Amino acid sequence: MDFDFSEDQIMIKDAARKFLEKECPKDMVRKLKEDKLGYDPLMWQKMADLGWMGLILPEEYGGTGLAYMDLVVLMEEMGRNLLPAPFFPTVALCALPILEYGSAEQKEKILSEIANGEKVYTLALTEGSATYEASGIELCVYLEGDDYLLSGTKLFVPYAHAADYLLVVGRTSQKGNPEEGVTVFIVDAKSPGIDTEVIPTAAHDRQCEVRFDRVKVPRENVLGEVNKGWDIVEFILQRGAVLKCAEMLGGTEAVLEMTNNYAKERIQFDKPIGSFQAIQHKLAQMLIEVEGLRYLTYEAAWHINAGIPSKLLISMAKTKANEVYQRTCLDGVKIHGAVGFTEELDLSLYFIRTKSSEFSLGDGGFHRERIACELEQLQPLFIGNCL
Repeated sequence: MDFDFSEDQIMIKDAARKFLEKECPKDMVRKLKEDKLGYDPLMWQKMADLGWMGLILPEEYGGTGLAYMDLVVLMEEMGRNLLPAPFFPTVALCALPILEYGSAEQKEKILSEIANGEKVYTLALTEGSATYEASGIELCVYLEGDDYLLSGTKLFVPYAHAADYLLVVGRTSQKGNPEEGVTVFIVDAKSPGIDTEVIPTAAHDRQCEVRFDRVKVPRENVLGEVNKGWDIVEFILQRGAVLKCAEMLGGTEAVLEMTNNYAKERIQFDKPIGSFQAIQHKLAQMLIEVEGLRYLTYEAAWHINAGIPSKLLISMAKTKANEVYQRTCLDGVKIHGAVGFTEELDLSLYFIRTKSSEFSLGDGGFHRERIACELEQLQPLFIGNCL
């Protein structure tokens, strides 16, 4: 594995950092926290003009045809700057599965709209149990004539209030294992029977409750095959989790940098506090954890990029990201002292996002269980050598 950036990736990284520092400074992040929409449509269109929405979409759909690793690099920069926009749900959670499982007609229409920034998409997956297991899918779907009718409630749907379309995961059959009988639908967010409400959160990250009351969806809006949608959900969980890790990695890098700078500038007892051994040890530990997260995230992403995704590595990376992001922010707050908790400091903007990032696409408990399941299936090396 070679984790050195390619020329294209260096260009993406540098251009993204310059753009975000100019167009989305922290004052803008604070302003958008209180904005009803939660993102700036003008900035969204500028991002589309830069080719970000279509970064890894084929050129035939208006994209630039780059690789998954290139998207990881971009997500890292977005996390570093705390970009408030529906990029992650639109591209990571919707465009990627549509590219993989969509029909020719679906890809032609939808991916072109996403690439040019015309439409916003989001994923409606979790429900009252808030689990990412198939058993948590209870939204009722049944066929009536030529249409499917959807009834139920989805929770924690990002930017649903601003979305044009939803990828909705519903249950079309109660028979067999929970993984069987799951189907994914492409639903117009303005369809009759849909009621959307923004859930108040500390991070103001526009998580929504979406209620469906006999919402009609035509047959041609099924993504993939009926009753075989859990494969699509697994695809989303794997690709999306690593991209969320990259976003969280960018956040830890920013927190480490601003904390290190503060330790050099804050004077106590006529010395910078960074000269004290206790502070140095804490900063060194922060660096070790951030670098560890970087290599684990990149390795998981490299396997996906190579077409050999590893569920073990993906869950290891997400578990690590959940812990490191929170610990890095907590240590940063401690080094900043009492002022570290105040909203005036940029550090607080990262700290309040740690929990929402942790639970997005699986918390530590969910991914530790997956790690255990994957390890159970591995044959110990010493057994293989003895046979």
